[in-house]
Amino acid sequence: MELSLYRTRWGTSGNLADFASEAQSAGFAGIESPVPASQHEQRELGSVQNDAGMSWIAEIVTGGGYVPQRGLSVHDHVEDLCAKLEACASFNPVRVNCIGGLDAWSHADVLHFLEAGMDVAASLGLELCFETHRSRCLFNPWRCAQIVGELPEIRLTADLSHWCVVAERLMDTEMPTIRLIAPNVRHIHARVGYDQGPQVPHPAAPEYAEALASHQRCWEVFWEAQQAAGVISTTMTPEFGPDGYLHQLPFTQAPVADLWEINRWMAGEERRHFTQWRNLPVDPRPAGPRNSKQTRPSSGGCATPAR
Repeated sequence: MELSLYRTRWGTSGNLADFASEAQSAGFAGIESPVPASQHEQRELGSVQNDAGMSWIAEIVTGGGYVPQRGLSVHDHVEDLCAKLEACASFNPVRVNCIGGLDAWSHADVLHFLEAGMDVAASLGLELCFETHRSRCLFNPWRCAQIVGELPEIRLTADLSHWCVVAERLMDTEMPTIRLIAPNVRHIHARVGYDQGPQVPHPAAPEYAEALASHQRCWEVFWEAQQAAGVISTTMTPEFGPDGYLHQLPFTQAPVADLWEINRWMAGEERRHFTQWRNLPVDPRPAGPRNSKQTRPSSGGCATPAR
């Protein structure tokens, strides 16, 4: 199994071609960015794929920005997801990462949203991964584990930094849950969180060495499960970003570090970490119980029940 690293578009601006060229020079296999909304953005992405030969992981956010609009319904989120899945299908993404749904929904609404997305993605031939993102459907590890039990086909993007904030602890303290969801993880966001925040000031800082090691222990569990499943290339996106994630000095609001430098450092560290892990014996312990006989009813595509 090989490691393919992707550069996040989050926290950057400017020409997509220049962004992708910089990523390629730094050894990234591709980019992860939102579904292009305009014809100009579509042409840019097509050029990056065809001319630069870089692969693409699509990012879909439902219900507004990264924090969803509280008043939108399940139907609104499903329609948003369906439209964006259809928009990205022609670009043949490696996979689609979805930051979707709402943490305040009932369990039935969460299942409906996830099933609808899974059905539409399957009909379009897309691999859809739902991100473990706070304020969203999979905002804590225990709800995620429950959903995996009920929807065993669901695929996940693991961003454990969010769970560190929600649970106020590092996630290697929850290894039974990490092992249970591991067979469903197809993509990893390599941002290092800690017990009081989703992003350490710099992952190379010695005072955050244990936070980095905790995430890496969990990522190894995901790699073990992927390797056991015959995955040829595992994908990871270093995803340190702005918007309150990047620490700033008081009064001046000067950033304490440079995001591109941090994400390049994280990429280099995970190349080293993955190489070291690959040369070690695989942990023989099972990844966790699976309910492989359970099936889910079709949700009927984009349709949502009357409410």
